[in-house]
Amino acid sequence: MQFTLLIYTVKRILYAFPTILGLLVLVFVISRVIPADPAALVAGEMATPEQVMELRQRYHFDDPLYVQLGLYFKQLARGDLGKSLYSGRKVLDDLLDRFPATLELTLVSMFLSILIGVPLGIVAALKRNSTLDHLLRGVTVGGLAIASFWLGIMLQLFLSMWLGITPLGGRIDTGAPSSITGMYILDSLLTLNGEALWSSIRHMALPSLTLAFASFATITRFTRSGVLDVIQQDYILYERSMGLPPRIIIYKYMLRNAIIATVTQIGLLFGLLLAGTVVIETVFDWPGLGLYAYNAIVLSDYQAILGVTLWAGIAYVTVNLLVDVAISLIDPRKAEL
Repeated sequence: MQFTLLIYTVKRILYAFPTILGLLVLVFVISRVIPADPAALVAGEMATPEQVMELRQRYHFDDPLYVQLGLYFKQLARGDLGKSLYSGRKVLDDLLDRFPATLELTLVSMFLSILIGVPLGIVAALKRNSTLDHLLRGVTVGGLAIASFWLGIMLQLFLSMWLGITPLGGRIDTGAPSSITGMYILDSLLTLNGEALWSSIRHMALPSLTLAFASFATITRFTRSGVLDVIQQDYILYERSMGLPPRIIIYKYMLRNAIIATVTQIGLLFGLLLAGTVVIETVFDWPGLGLYAYNAIVLSDYQAILGVTLWAGIAYVTVNLLVDVAISLIDPRKAEL
């Protein structure tokens, strides 16, 4: 079994390389054909034509597209993601500085989604066609249909501007806690900084709830569907006839088989949130990779755009690889397919 799992994991890793390569080529080409002159944007309105030309030559914007692509891949082979046109820093340094904020937001959002979604999905399946089931289905449909940016703005208006319960945006009011992991809540706990912990939690509340709402809806629906598929299986009926307590049947026999599709969705959602929090981070002024990507796109910062794209692609593929491995551990038959 361990050898089969190892072969399965290696195959999944090999499959990931063409995906990331294709993603980089696609984004590179798109970023170069948009009607904007990054050299002119960087130089500013007061720059002379000679200064703009010098910037074009420095960053090879005048070279053919295939030459620029080749230079970029040579740069990547050295482990260099380039330098941001606007921050003046290495793109890798910018990504490393901002990644903990996005990771923290994603982890908290997924924790809330799983904590609420899985139990409610089980209850909805066990109480099929009850009032509670109909109510939960309505809520989950709303979670899938409502645009996250609209929900975030509504929460800001109601909880921040009208009630004043939570901050409107940002990540912390007080000084940041001593950096250990870069995640403020965890660092506050590790350093016993109560003031920073409370401020971090208050700032985390709105963006994490906004992200968690759609994820919770998906997890609830897939958990409900998985439990309904398993609940009528012969082995479940047998365990019931043996007189086992419902709690034992649910958590020992039913949930392991019912949760496979949910685990897959959790992985997909985690990868999506980790790689695509652009809208929510922009709405809440959250200083993570999403806001960095938004600013890079607005300012046509090509090196930053490609750096974020590569980072997001690797993160998404890695999360999905971990999910595939987890599913193969839950159900070893998956690794043999």
